Amino acid sequence: MKAGINTRIAYTYMVSKVKSTLVAALGVTFGIGMFIFMNSLITGTNEYSEKTMLSATPHIRLYNDNKISNTDMLNRYLGDRTINLISNPQLVPQDNRIFNPDAVAAVLRKRKEVIALSTQVTANIIYSKGNVQENGTIFGVNIAEQDKMFDISSNMIAGKTQSVADNPNNILIGIGLAQKLNLKMGDYVRITTSTGLTKTLQVSGIFKTTIKNVDETKTYVSLPVVQQLLQKDRAYITDIYVNVKNYSLATETGNSMAQQTGYTSESWQQSNEQSLAGKKIRDIIANAVIFTILLVAGFGIYNILNMVIYEKIKEIAILKATGFQGSDVVSIFIQQALLIGLVGSAMGLVVGWFTSYLLSKLYLGLGNVTYLPMTFLSKHYIQGAIFGLLTSFFAGYIPASKASKVDPVSIIRG
Repeated sequence: MKAGINTRIAYTYMVSKVKSTLVAALGVTFGIGMFIFMNSLITGTNEYSEKTMLSATPHIRLYNDNKISNTDMLNRYLGDRTINLISNPQLVPQDNRIFNPDAVAAVLRKRKEVIALSTQVTANIIYSKGNVQENGTIFGVNIAEQDKMFDISSNMIAGKTQSVADNPNNILIGIGLAQKLNLKMGDYVRITTSTGLTKTLQVSGIFKTTIKNVDETKTYVSLPVVQQLLQKDRAYITDIYVNVKNYSLATETGNSMAQQTGYTSESWQQSNEQSLAGKKIRDIIANAVIFTILLVAGFGIYNILNMVIYEKIKEIAILKATGFQGSDVVSIFIQQALLIGLVGSAMGLVVGWFTSYLLSKLYLGLGNVTYLPMTFLSKHYIQGAIFGLLTSFFAGYIPASKASKVDPVSIIRG
């Protein structure tokens, strides 16, 4: 019975100071609204950033890395009779091919976490048309496997990816390179390697990833074309690209694959450390802003409840004199704080969604970012409501505890 009376008293105190209650609720509303908006924006930006990175980077890259010179040969020759040291060890040049690539690829495809795999050969070359030359990298690939990994087809603005597989004299080029060399569909481009070997290929497709470095330097051809340019056999493979189900575990999975195959692994996290560092910084800044806003909202509730206690001090004394316990007084002001928090959180959820929705329609038109990237995840709204109520609870507990210690005799006498 008393619990119901406590709630009615808390409600009465709220409506008796409508303006103060509204100000406190608006503080929570603004805090929760900003919490949802910032989380939606940061999550959307991070997802877009990851999508951009993964559009040009495999989850895991396996390759045969150069090794540092060591004492293995000396140890085999001299045995244990001496201590063999190498001063100023250097990288030992070696053939960077992956030996027996078909067997290695077959082993990796059996792993349950693998969803796509592509073998390839890369070479640094010079593109030229007439007297104009540009440096870049040519990728010899199985275009069907590569398309499955990076969805190249969705980036094609002219031609089809399959044209590379249909004709070994075809080449897919980036839009930036096409503009620099003034190349159009059907034009021919000359490829020159560092050893002076040349080959003329026909442009059968133009892609646009909006990543400048990719669009201005990268091209795709069939595997045999690059193998011929490098004067290698048909079994020559330099890289194996692997995509896995859970790309957040790419580093751990890559290390496991490296142990299994004996080749060096590089995950997308390792090759994009700087971008991921930027993501962490954005998260820290967003969390700091959100915490500050919620803290300010909490102080608003605290100050308003303090004022209510000061103005209602005699009424509190009378309540205690008529049989209300200290715990009842705490309950009254905690309930008042939670009611403010509940109203503020409900309005904050609406404001947060509405703000996020409006800004998701903000046109940017930069690269392939048409609109401001936003996400609408239910967990952000649940977290926002919980944080709003927790902030209100702790903001109300301190003045409530103070009110519970009021001595009714001294107050009434005074």
